[in-house]
Amino acid sequence: MGDKMPDSLQLVIGADLEGLPVAQAMRLANRHGLIAGATGTGKTVTLQRMAEAFSDAGVAVFAADIKGDLCGLGAAGNPQGKIAERIAGMPWLNHKPQAYPVTLWDVHGQSGHPLRTTLSEMGPLLLGSLLELTDSQQSALYAAFKVADREGLLLLDLKDLKALLNYLRDNPLLLGDDAALMTTGSSQALLRRLATLEQQGAEALFGEPALQLEDILQPTADGRGRIHLLDASRLVHEAPKVYATFLLWLLAELFEQLPERGDAEKPLLALFFDEAHLLFNGTPQALRDRLEQVVRLIRSKGVGVYFVTQSPGDLPDDVLAQLGLRIQHGLRAFTAKEQKSLRAVAEGFRPNPAFDTLSVLTELGIGEALVGTLQEKGTPEMVQRVLVAPPQSRIGPLTDAERKVLIAGSPFKGRYDQPIDRESAYEVLMGRKGLAPEPEAEQGKQEPSFTEQAGEFLGTAAGKALKSAMQQAANQLGRQLVRGLMGSLLGGSKRR
Repeated sequence: MGDKMPDSLQLVIGADLEGLPVAQAMRLANRHGLIAGATGTGKTVTLQRMAEAFSDAGVAVFAADIKGDLCGLGAAGNPQGKIAERIAGMPWLNHKPQAYPVTLWDVHGQSGHPLRTTLSEMGPLLLGSLLELTDSQQSALYAAFKVADREGLLLLDLKDLKALLNYLRDNPLLLGDDAALMTTGSSQALLRRLATLEQQGAEALFGEPALQLEDILQPTADGRGRIHLLDASRLVHEAPKVYATFLLWLLAELFEQLPERGDAEKPLLALFFDEAHLLFNGTPQALRDRLEQVVRLIRSKGVGVYFVTQSPGDLPDDVLAQLGLRIQHGLRAFTAKEQKSLRAVAEGFRPNPAFDTLSVLTELGIGEALVGTLQEKGTPEMVQRVLVAPPQSRIGPLTDAERKVLIAGSPFKGRYDQPIDRESAYEVLMGRKGLAPEPEAEQGKQEPSFTEQAGEFLGTAAGKALKSAMQQAANQLGRQLVRGLMGSLLGGSKRR
């Protein structure tokens, strides 16, 4: 913070009561952060402003679009009224209405490129959390993955795992010393959980082409960081566990695959986890422990993680303690419990003698926030009352027509849009049983995706997808049981 003009390597939040910029050095942006506040206080616009700042600095962004309006980043803004007045009060901001380089993703492939991973990539620990398994069921799942590793069976989608479970039921000798773990009851329970997952539409998450992390980090031609938005407006309501599990997988894969960077002038990637409480609600303690450990260690890989939620109390204390940048929008306290939480939030900031933090928390208007940044040496700065700088892109959603145009012009058009169903556990095990695999058309027909409507499939797409599939095959064939979520932290190793 200070009275000088913020430069491009500053993460500018807004202006203090004197109209001076409130910012944090971009090199400290990997110390993570928090955007909190009651519904309607301006969290989404603050997230949008920060995403723009990261993009301008050449930092890639991945964020979940919970309400469907964050995609306005893909269109230029048209500031009017109070927003125009706020911009006029920040002459140092150099505000220029513009669209940002946005890539749209959607697990269901309806409002963006299909977003997929494979069961082998996710691993049994995260999958067990997604399926909400008991200890005995989790042990059975580990045993199944162990057989898949030993037999060289690729687990790409749900039908692969179902085929494996059915095959092990009929051929228990394949389990070897783990035969006692795969009881009839546990096997049937796993199959029922998988069926429930399919009913929630989660099967769309698993398959190929799977998301390649290098695509997320790829900058634009003009050097800006690309902003990747996951349309979670449907997913977070219909299958919140799927939403949370995917974000955990993404965090884990980044941790495992990115090299150590040490101190750098800016991070590689900023992750924004909206509805952050879903990452921790009902999560097994072992997984929560690993998640907290990864949040602490991943900053050395150049990744900044920003949690977006209504109250800081939604996050575990061990995670809260690791968050350097804190942006707290208004909170309401009507009950004794809420008042206690309010005091805890106020005490989380370094006090400012100019005002009473606790009182201001309930007085903040829309677009105002209490902001705690980090000083150059990484120590907390005094809390400031801040007017958040308006974004340069549109505040509000894109139209369906604008979405189609954005997808049609995407650099990833054709790379992920067409599913690939290559030989994996399902086909191999059907062959062992002397049965021909069901034709793909019989396995489940889907309506044309939104991305297919956006433009014709590129002629080179099949070649790109095949190359991606071959790369994944090389990775997956060498994987051991402990993989998918922070294998090195769990004491295992990964062969590539």
